[in-house]
Amino acid sequence: MHLDPAVPPEGTDPRQYARLLARVHEAVLNGEAPSASPRPVIHESWQRVLATGVDPDRGAATGPLTVEEVEHQRRTCGLSDVLDTLRGSLLSIADASWHILVIADREGRVLWRGGSRAVLTKAQSLGFVEGASWSETTVGTNAIGTALVTRRPVQVHSAEHFVRTHHAWTCAAAPIRSPRDGRVLGVIDVSGPASTFHPSTLALVDAVGRLAEAELRTAHLGDLERLRSVAAPVLARIPDRALVADRHGWVAAVSGLAPVDRVVLPGTVHDGQAWLPALGRCAVEPLPGGWLLRVMEEESAPPTRIVLDVRHPRQAYLKVEGPSGTWTHDLSPRHAEVLLVLAEHPSGRTAAELADDLFGDRSRTVTVRAEVSRLRRQLAGLLQHRPYRFADGVRTDVVRPDEPTALLPHSTAPAVCRLRRAAQEGRAMTPAAAGR
Repeated sequence: MHLDPAVPPEGTDPRQYARLLARVHEAVLNGEAPSASPRPVIHESWQRVLATGVDPDRGAATGPLTVEEVEHQRRTCGLSDVLDTLRGSLLSIADASWHILVIADREGRVLWRGGSRAVLTKAQSLGFVEGASWSETTVGTNAIGTALVTRRPVQVHSAEHFVRTHHAWTCAAAPIRSPRDGRVLGVIDVSGPASTFHPSTLALVDAVGRLAEAELRTAHLGDLERLRSVAAPVLARIPDRALVADRHGWVAAVSGLAPVDRVVLPGTVHDGQAWLPALGRCAVEPLPGGWLLRVMEEESAPPTRIVLDVRHPRQAYLKVEGPSGTWTHDLSPRHAEVLLVLAEHPSGRTAAELADDLFGDRSRTVTVRAEVSRLRRQLAGLLQHRPYRFADGVRTDVVRPDEPTALLPHSTAPAVCRLRRAAQEGRAMTPAAAGR
């Protein structure tokens, strides 16, 4: 039997379903074959949590942030500007339906709570308080922590929670992403007693999360327009090829260069010089809200090594090494998928093959060509086409996580799913795994 993606399935007695989930949970923890298979998102989360050694009775022992630390996180997490939208859209609904509204930062730390007083008191007894960590590595499978890892809206019901004391709860959470760099800024969550489960909760939470992202996008465009007004007189005085970009690489204005939406900046930019794949060596000067990048005319030596670091479940990195220096950049989820697939196929992939790898549909070549074209503009000289592959003469290394299910866990690309399965099967065949 396979548990339905809806939790609980329509027409199912919630109490009977909760008992079934509890039996599945106990069987998995005891290393036995369960009578039903948990949903894939829950199964993969349980595997990640089991690998970290979280106690299924108590979770991991971590103290909450202090009041001062919570206040600091509220100011700096990037969600303060949309707090009114988040609370105004859901707080009254949560209160009326015996739920609580929770907003957490990108590490899963609870920053705000509100809603039903009775449910807030119950949450207090679990340590579900402001400043507490609700990441998977702290309290196991739960809507907040699992949404952070998968980067997708998640509903976790009853015994789908890893820690037994959470089995009386049902939770729905959605991540909120920054329009500037694609990073997850935090999570909006609605939680309550398992008996209050409603299938529309997840859709409602996700809709409010998307509304908050739209507000953040509007603010981002406003900041870019203000930077553009600063850039115009600066570039008018410069005879060299130059551009002005914000601190995330979004281009406000260019001079002597082809128009481009964004340049890939290294993880850390300093006043002085920097090597960029798309531009070569540049002189860097700070501007209010961004950087002035002036292209230096001397030829830059090509890179010699690329390191794709996918060890971390929530962020992948690209490191480029060469005679001109070392450069590191955070990758978007889609670009991490593309580069991982190309690293697995050194001889290259056609557009149709890459479409099959990413979408399971060889006909989606237009989407693939557009995505790889953007990536090639950002990583000029590092990627070649016909077929798509890493540049000749560049050594490519991939740093993978120890736990197979932690390999880009947000990804549903068929090629990445195959890599996760192959890694799990290979691990199961090792003597160390067999002895566990």
